[in-house]
Amino acid sequence: MARFRYSSVINQSRRSLSTHSRQPDGLLPLAGIRVLDMTRVLDGLMRFHQPYCTQILADLGAEVMKIEHPTRGDDTRAWGPPYAKSSRVGTHAPGESAYFLAVNRNKLSVGLSFKDPRGVQILHKLASECDVLVENYIPGTLKQYDLDFKSINKINPRLVYTSITGYGQTGPYRKRAGYDVMVEAEMGLMHITGSRDGPPVKVGVAVTDLTTGLYATHSILAALFLRQRTGKGQHIDVALADCQVATLANIGSSVLISGDKDSGRWGTAHPSIVPYRGFRTLDGDLMLGGGNDRLFRILCERLGFPEWATDSRFASNSSRVANRAVLEPLIEEVTMTKTTKEWLDVLENSGMAYAAIHDVKSTLGHEHVLARNMVTEIQHETCGPIKLINTPVKFSESSPGIREAPPTLGRHTDHVLEHIVGLDKKEIAVLREEGVVT
Repeated sequence: MARFRYSSVINQSRRSLSTHSRQPDGLLPLAGIRVLDMTRVLDGLMRFHQPYCTQILADLGAEVMKIEHPTRGDDTRAWGPPYAKSSRVGTHAPGESAYFLAVNRNKLSVGLSFKDPRGVQILHKLASECDVLVENYIPGTLKQYDLDFKSINKINPRLVYTSITGYGQTGPYRKRAGYDVMVEAEMGLMHITGSRDGPPVKVGVAVTDLTTGLYATHSILAALFLRQRTGKGQHIDVALADCQVATLANIGSSVLISGDKDSGRWGTAHPSIVPYRGFRTLDGDLMLGGGNDRLFRILCERLGFPEWATDSRFASNSSRVANRAVLEPLIEEVTMTKTTKEWLDVLENSGMAYAAIHDVKSTLGHEHVLARNMVTEIQHETCGPIKLINTPVKFSESSPGIREAPPTLGRHTDHVLEHIVGLDKKEIAVLREEGVVT
């Protein structure tokens, strides 16, 4: 069995992967930053925070190497339908899942098993050449492979090592697996989400995962900024539970200051402002916001009932809150007489806050969404042209966005092993034959 010549390449200087893909624009904020993305699915449930975090880094120009299981890849590759169908003639494969495509653009895919010691050596070499490592294993799991922070810090003390877990590296729940919906339930969000008289419900997307990914991303950037001054990396401990508690925001603050329980679920309504909720129309739903007395007067005029503005029950916001049960049905009786589009026309240029409530398909075809370039079409290696949601932030001097389609499994294994790890083609062939890489 061929031995991996790890010691002969450990001190090689960083090499570019420009041979595999277009070199990123030098104006991209994170051009030159290299990230080791140890994304995985745990117990068959998607943990969206980590691939979302590393995708943001990739969008900003970082070179992100995604480590996947060498035979099945990331489990989300099989999560469908829907799939982007393969365009290759004669193939019976289902294509690429929408789930996988959502959070893996601009990344390099490396099929690698670190249950084999040679796989661990490869990961050590990659860590020595990276600026950031992101992982989401239960605390203590990676120590058996010498891939924990203390082990990796000895190899590369400049590396920013980021652990994203359900409950963090400390505390009584540290060993508990954490998933978005469970954390939503346990950390207060689900209790304040849903209709007023209905049961607690989860948010329609994995919002705790997504906010955790955002917290992780800006923490990584802050640690890289500090490293410029100190020359040292550090361990970042990011927990879904902590991020969910932080994003309770004003609701959490109100409970701490008052000492009272939260006011429960309000659906689309606001506990302190009336009217401020969704109302049914002839063919859909419409959000209306009368945030102050002036705006309420405008709403009354546009609805055709200007007398409501001087009615003692509704003249001030406090009186409207007290008489919510009277006012809101009156408004809905009126809104149900026209279509949503007709009401949008009535409210145009009123200065009020209003919006149609769209489904996701309507949103992705919305004229403003398209004008802001939030949906883009790219060419996928096996699926042909596919549409993806674009990165949301616009820079005046940089152009973050989708440069590369989400990769097929192992698409970049040879390039990474050759150009970063320093193996020759024969060594790579042996590792592939023995199932260490794909």
